[in-house]
Amino acid sequence: MRRSAENKLRVVAVRIDPVIEQRLRVLAEATGRKQSFFLQRMIEDGIDAMEEIWLSPDTLAKVRNGELPELLAAQSTTSDLFDLDATDATS
Repeated sequence: MRRSAENKLRVVAVRIDPVIEQRLRVLAEATGRKQSFFLQRMIEDGIDAMEEIWLSPDTLAKVRNGELPELLAAQSTTSDLFDLDATDATS
């Protein structure tokens, strides 16, 4: 697939447990592929299940029909369980 401005891949940063990162590194080195290849495959292969768990049926139906909703500012006030830093954990 030729990349255009509309379908250009995006970069996402994520923190992972050092043990998981080591496993990913071993997998990448053993296969001669990049870590990003495996991360992309994991996301692509797992996003359907995550959407079914975390999205409302109405939103899920829209996403599956290609009607990707805009990010809702009102819902962004809900904190992400994984968005805790050291200061939050000690409070």
